Amino acid sequence: MKTLQKSKKIVRYTYFGNESYGLVEGEEIIQISSEFTDVINGVKSEEEIRIPYQDVTVLPPVNPSKIVNFGWTYAAHAVETGGQANLVEPFLFLKPASSLIADHGEILLPPTHLTNQVELEGEVALVIGKRGKNIKEDEALDYVFGCTIFNDVTARDLTKSDPQFTRGKGFDTFGPLGPHIVTGIDPTNLQIKTTLNGVVVQDGNTNQMSLSIPYLISLISQVMTLEPGDVLATGSPAGSCPMSSGDTVVVEVEHIGKLSNYVK
Repeated sequence: MKTLQKSKKIVRYTYFGNESYGLVEGEEIIQISSEFTDVINGVKSEEEIRIPYQDVTVLPPVNPSKIVNFGWTYAAHAVETGGQANLVEPFLFLKPASSLIADHGEILLPPTHLTNQVELEGEVALVIGKRGKNIKEDEALDYVFGCTIFNDVTARDLTKSDPQFTRGKGFDTFGPLGPHIVTGIDPTNLQIKTTLNGVVVQDGNTNQMSLSIPYLISLISQVMTLEPGDVLATGSPAGSCPMSSGDTVVVEVEHIGKLSNYVK
């Protein structure tokens, strides 16, 4: 086995029915392994297999044991959605793994008798790289393998009416994630821009968060053990707005790329 040099972009994909992780280099993918543990340990096989990126089917970049969402971490978004600005602790909720879809996957709107106000929320997501419990704030970023992009699709009418967010956040396809994981970047200062049919609706930066990312990691690790591959969605800046069938939503984060999904 050889040790990988510090990676830039890691993608999870299928190619002729075989699922694997790979290192993105230009228009090609260098196959690493089917095991996420090999990816985080920086190893790959001696044989360097290169595959054209356009020939693979991209998957959500990880298969997490849990998707933890931090709500109202941006003051303006908290206000626009009926929450409280500048909370001492974040609003917490989980999304099921069944909500995940990949880059270019379809966001399926539920029947109107279930919800008629489905909104977008572009976010930076953290992918955990090692097991952690009761993590100290000054060590929190050491537990982050890399960053990716998340769209916390939300049935806003349900989150306003329900006492907790499970139903409004948990529909199938309400968790676009990807297209890849980028390592070696600072998650505390990343620009987030979301467009709906080409029009900018969100434009923020993780440096605007009212709660720090190390604090959020430390806080949640006191509640539940973080496992490799877990996803922590850090919250949405202002500009959440409804989506309709036929729309295209693109969440772009600097140094990571674009997560594009069609609404159906």
